[in-house]
Amino acid sequence: MISVACNLCGQDDWLIVHPSTLENSANMDVSAFRCTSPGYGSHAQIVKCKQCDLVYANPHWSQEELIAAYTAVTDETYVAERSGRELTFSKHLKDLEKHTGPGNGRTLLDVGAYIGVFVEVARAAGWQASGVEPSNWAAEQAQQHGLPVIQGTQDAAALQGKQFDVITMWDVIEHVADPMAELAKAFHLLKPDGWLAVHTMNIDSLISRLLGRRWPWLMDMHLYYFSPQTLSTMLQKVGFDIAWSGTQGRYLRLGYLATRVGGMHPALGRWAEKIVGGLKLTETAVPVNFGDLFTIYARRPN
Repeated sequence: MISVACNLCGQDDWLIVHPSTLENSANMDVSAFRCTSPGYGSHAQIVKCKQCDLVYANPHWSQEELIAAYTAVTDETYVAERSGRELTFSKHLKDLEKHTGPGNGRTLLDVGAYIGVFVEVARAAGWQASGVEPSNWAAEQAQQHGLPVIQGTQDAAALQGKQFDVITMWDVIEHVADPMAELAKAFHLLKPDGWLAVHTMNIDSLISRLLGRRWPWLMDMHLYYFSPQTLSTMLQKVGFDIAWSGTQGRYLRLGYLATRVGGMHPALGRWAEKIVGGLKLTETAVPVNFGDLFTIYARRPN
């Protein structure tokens, strides 16, 4: 792990918000970087910048360590939860199109596409959608479904010289070592007047403040904890115009939701799984919104 200055203002002036709970910070557990990891409450030291209020893990894993982990990660649980993801992404796309208009053959790049669910949803809606994903396993899963998802990051050679009408980052920006740099790369990959959608967790949400150190999104794989204000400021520093910011939830299968409860409280999780299974509701998807996930739509000026 390496010590880092604030990614938003560049200052190295912070206070500790949550002490580290990692048992061994010298060893990286690749399984902790799965999208469906149940490692709630296991995290590096989390600090808050005194100058701009950005909250982040410090120290945290280096760019090289993160790329190695995400390249190697596999996640069969995510495949089992595909139906819930499809509902979530269909809703996200409809909300996005209120700003961008319909696809009509326009280009869209999903950054951190994982197994390509959003790419598939967008293509079905008329977008010329593709994705980029660091995980070898996840990119192969997408490719086996006939989806144009390349293995790599925004630095991939296949993206050089290309520009897109829309770029999406669903639950990605909190995982990267240098979010300012990733947003800048997206800026240059967008056409003038192109749109960027960024979805992440809200550290300033009511439930985050109420739960404190028990907020489940405090996890080893999350390096940055944005608020709508800090993310908006970062996007504006890169050059984007903010068009909209607001809370967005997701759909989860009840069976999967029960396992997530178990990650926070094992006894309660076992009880929830028995009830959901007994009522044969395991595959039923329900909308979930605790107010601690938000999306910003931003535009590259012409």
